[in-house]
Amino acid sequence: MERRTRQTKSAAGTVRRKVTSGGSRLWTHADFAGLPAAAVSQSLSRLCREGVLQRVRKGVYHRPRQTIVGPSRPAESAVVFKVIGGSARPTGLTAANVLGLSNQTSPVASYAVPAANRPTRLEGVRVIARRPELPRRLGPNAAAILELLRDRGRWAELSPQETVARMLELLREEGRYEQLARAAEKEPPRVRAMLGALGETIGAPATVVERLRKSLNPLSRFEFGVFRLLPNAKAWQAK
Repeated sequence: MERRTRQTKSAAGTVRRKVTSGGSRLWTHADFAGLPAAAVSQSLSRLCREGVLQRVRKGVYHRPRQTIVGPSRPAESAVVFKVIGGSARPTGLTAANVLGLSNQTSPVASYAVPAANRPTRLEGVRVIARRPELPRRLGPNAAAILELLRDRGRWAELSPQETVARMLELLREEGRYEQLARAAEKEPPRVRAMLGALGETIGAPATVVERLRKSLNPLSRFEFGVFRLLPNAKAWQAK
C-alpha cells in the first residue's frame, strides 16, 4: 500500500510538472503514457479544480493563457485534431469557416479522417472516413484547402470571384503550394486539376505544376465549380 501511495504521488508530481511547464496547450491521457491511469485521471481532475486546467471535452483538457478578455479557449479544430489525430481535416462548411470563406456556423462541425472506423466519442462533430492519409505537418488550414477543392468551392459564402481570389491568396503563402501539390497526389483527379490551374495562375514552380498536369488523364474532363472562373480552367480540363 505504501509503495502504491508513493507511486501515485510521484505520478501526480510528474503530471503537474508537465502541465505547468508546457505552456498553453491541450492535454489527454495519452500525453502521460507510462503513468498509472488512475493517478493521471485524479491529477488532471485536481488541476481542473485548481483552475490550472479547463476540461473542454471528455478526456481533453486545456491549459489556458490569460488574455485581455479572460482565459483563452482552444479552437474546436485543435480539440478535434487532438482527439482524432493530426490526419483529420476540416471539411464542408467547417473547411470554409477555417479558410475565412464563410461566416456561417453549424451546430455540428465536420471533419474527415483516413481511418475506416469513425471515432464515436466526439459530441457535436460529424466524422467522415476513408480520406487519404495526409502528412501531419500539413496542418488543418492546408488540409481544408484540399477539402474545399474536393467540394469545388460549394460551401464558400463569398461570391465566386471572391472565393477564387481568396484561394489564390492562401496558396501564395510561402511553401504552401508545394506542400499541397505533394499531398494532392492521393487526391481525386479533379483536385489535382484545380490545384494545377490555381498554381499556374499564381506562378508556382513550373516543375511542380507540370507534375500535376502529367498525373491527369488527358481525355478526362472535370467539374470545377466556382473555379471554372479561372482563365486557364479549360486548359486544365474543366468541363
